Amino acid sequence: MESFSKIKQINIFLGDTAIFYLSLLLTLWLRYGSEFYGQFTDSHVGPFTIVLAVWILIFYIAGLYDFKSLKSDLDFDKKFWYSMLFNATSATIFFYLSLNINVAPKTNLFIFLIIFSGIGYFYRQAVNIILGKSNPANKILLIGDNKIIQKITSYLKNNNQLGYEIKSWIKDGLKDKELEDLYQIISENKINTIVIPSYIKKDVKSSSLIYKMLLEGIGVIDLANFYELVFKKVPLTELEEVWFLENITKKHKIYEILITPLEYILALLMLITLSPFLLLITLVVRLSSKGSAIFKQKRVGKNGKEFTIYKFRTMKIDAEKNGPQWANYFNDNRATKIGKFLRTSHIDELPQLINILKGELSFIGPRPERPEFVAELKKEIPYYELRHLTKPGITGWAQINFRYGATVEEAYEKTQFDIYYIKNNSPFLDLSILLKTIKFLFTNN
Repeated sequence: MESFSKIKQINIFLGDTAIFYLSLLLTLWLRYGSEFYGQFTDSHVGPFTIVLAVWILIFYIAGLYDFKSLKSDLDFDKKFWYSMLFNATSATIFFYLSLNINVAPKTNLFIFLIIFSGIGYFYRQAVNIILGKSNPANKILLIGDNKIIQKITSYLKNNNQLGYEIKSWIKDGLKDKELEDLYQIISENKINTIVIPSYIKKDVKSSSLIYKMLLEGIGVIDLANFYELVFKKVPLTELEEVWFLENITKKHKIYEILITPLEYILALLMLITLSPFLLLITLVVRLSSKGSAIFKQKRVGKNGKEFTIYKFRTMKIDAEKNGPQWANYFNDNRATKIGKFLRTSHIDELPQLINILKGELSFIGPRPERPEFVAELKKEIPYYELRHLTKPGITGWAQINFRYGATVEEAYEKTQFDIYYIKNNSPFLDLSILLKTIKFLFTNN
């Protein structure tokens, strides 16, 4: 399933690339007539290829290769045109600041931006329409009925571009007489994938019947894993201890060992480079309100060990005179004026580079919570303590996929993303989080 989606993503990327070079050729033809190809090969293809690499990166950060975003709606239009604004800015800066590039950027770049924006936008709209109306490759048979399954069916019904179609739904599960007609249901609906809840596997008769489907070339996937494919998080209510034994392993131990010294070096370099700026912020915070510039607070880290986290102070010194409270990150009346700016810009997080040097934090991982809240959340959220299997991070999968958690319900949602990250942790996922954090810094969503 996922490999087929990757192929479609690659095809969209190849289409963007082809339109980029086509737009460049059209620009040069309009400017130089019959000499356009010589201009392309001699002076334009090199620098514009650098521009292309940056543009593709901006498209990726904006989510223009995520299938959940590939719908012809206002949200897609905003992402595309905001991305083009950043693209135009980056290209202008590149050409005007680069030396020894024999290109006339003022006119050529202006014409190129108009051509690419027009063709690129209509290409992407065509892709969205095709994905939305095309016949999905994955024909799904769902067995069982619960809130998780209902959420999946509702979401897939409105997101045809993901490539999944629910062709049949045996709601009563084991009690349904339709199980006896499983062969006919699969044949009539051209089903190629069966999604089953975990309890089905415990029934000898049903599991034996589904096993025979597997031998017929029909894919069989656990409901929890299918939910993970669709939403990029794990369904806590559908999991059992055995799932964690099968999926939460030490397979990325080598990666963790390699990344730790690299993080240390990067954090040290950032602290040295940013030291004048950090001193300035320290002075501003200290002079703008009473209290220390650096805020210290106990958090729970890897293996449940407590540590002291460092941040620039953003709240008044009596902010918790009535005891610990959830922080409303973007609308907290306890925050100082400068504190609100530091929060929305995430500058208040910079002192946490010290925590990375001390080995208490990573750049990427689950967000560390306060001990008072952890004690409460462990009672309310199943498997919550598994977040502490890995080192917490300044940014993470939950942070870029869900707003700041200020309630138990929101913490529940973030935990589903956190456990997904722990299960799928890899260099590629970390790179993806790091890139998409850039978007989060600008938009906070």
